[in-house]
Amino acid sequence: MAWEREIEELEQRRAFAAELGGEEGIARQRRRGKLTVRERIDLMADKDSWQEFRSLLGQGEYDDEGKLTSFTPKGSVEGTMRLNDRKVVVSAGDFTVRGGSGGSMGGIGQEIRASERARRWRLPYVRLLDSAGGSVRHFEEIGHTYLPDGNEWSQIEVGLLSQVPVVSAVMGSVAGLPAVDACIAHFNLMVSGISQLFPGGPPVVKASLGYDITKEDLGGEDVHIHGATGAVDNLAETEDHAFAMIRDFLSYLPPSVWEMAPRQEIGDDPQRRDEWLIDAIPHNRRRPYDIRKIIGSVVDQGSFFEIAPLYGKARVTGLARIDGYPCAVMGNNPYHQGGATGPQEGDKVIRLLSLADTFHLPIISFADEPGFLVGLEAEKMGIERAGARLVAAVCESRAPWLAIVTGQLFGVAGQCQHRPSGMFERFVWPSAAWGSMHIEGGTHAAYRRQIDDADDPVAEERRIEATLKAIASPFRTAESSGQEIIDPRDSRPLAVEFVRDAQAILRDQVGPPVAPYRP
Repeated sequence: MAWEREIEELEQRRAFAAELGGEEGIARQRRRGKLTVRERIDLMADKDSWQEFRSLLGQGEYDDEGKLTSFTPKGSVEGTMRLNDRKVVVSAGDFTVRGGSGGSMGGIGQEIRASERARRWRLPYVRLLDSAGGSVRHFEEIGHTYLPDGNEWSQIEVGLLSQVPVVSAVMGSVAGLPAVDACIAHFNLMVSGISQLFPGGPPVVKASLGYDITKEDLGGEDVHIHGATGAVDNLAETEDHAFAMIRDFLSYLPPSVWEMAPRQEIGDDPQRRDEWLIDAIPHNRRRPYDIRKIIGSVVDQGSFFEIAPLYGKARVTGLARIDGYPCAVMGNNPYHQGGATGPQEGDKVIRLLSLADTFHLPIISFADEPGFLVGLEAEKMGIERAGARLVAAVCESRAPWLAIVTGQLFGVAGQCQHRPSGMFERFVWPSAAWGSMHIEGGTHAAYRRQIDDADDPVAEERRIEATLKAIASPFRTAESSGQEIIDPRDSRPLAVEFVRDAQAILRDQVGPPVAPYRP
């Protein structure tokens, strides 16, 4: 064999790379309850589908005769794999090598990174993040510091969001630039017990602010999942659960914006009419109900994939299938804030609308909107600017939109359940009620003098409210507007017809979105 020696060196280098950061680094990874990067790849990928690239990038050490004696791979592993037989590009951090830091490896003439490959090949991009970010060791290696410059790398990562699906999984303590990567995604998650996310870890906090804090208290699941940050969408119980979430999320989306989302029939009757829907909304409007159960009844059974369930709890958002077609789905949740839309809920809706516009999905909205959140706390959170952003997002959206009004529809927030242009349809249940403001809150303001001059002001206010409520019947609105009122049990068959009709519109929208995706 003419090239036997070179083939042996190739195998030797691959063997060195397979050792990751060495026995000590692997032992530390296991003590933290984490899998190694190679184990993660094996667990996530379809069998025999992993194909690595840039596998020989690293730092070799040589003896006096120039023979390789050791090799330290880069702090990440890159390649392609299949997930449910769909090809994706993967970049996986290897914490056993310098805490996942890239160091000074690489230079002129490098093979393209995973993100650029995903862009050129038009494939979904998955990041398995397990990296402490940059290290000051890098300065010693290159002999100088450098100016942060908003480089081409950042442009690629951000631009990718408007071209292919991007998922980030926080698989350990993630800091610095990888922490930003965690949020430059259409969907992200963290794993319970092993994941933390922050721009700078406890040593950086200690040096800059002077206090001690644990990784978990600084950026664990209580902060990002159960807390108010909204920086991470979903929590996986295990690493295997995380990989299942990634597979599920990507199954609703096309490989790129140049293709349609794949249809996946699951055998649910398109004409199914669930009898219990006629009793789904209580007559007493103060009683909440389970919007998730209603969503589950209208979409294909078992197909609802919820996104960010513990953030902005007054809105439920996610992906589902209707007659096998992927859809973006949202609904007001009366168990929280009466379903009122606050800044967090608005943020969730904006991201969902942007996802739908980017990847050509119809929007199905279950509307029971009492209005934007009111009160001092809402003011402190900037409810007006949050509301303005939501109004702008709705007006800019071009995805086919079906609104099923199950309950209230009031004020500007109620207007955000209506698309002013493009393919839009609205069906309302007999339980619906609407207007510019609530009768209970607006009666005294509008009829103050009449109420105050009455012999019995309380009785007069109740009489006026009763008159207004009779006028507010959805059937009276239908008399003048032609608004279609439906039997709640007909919601699924009508949604199926809408989604089927929407496919022609969506095919015309294939390609990059009009407005770039913003994470």
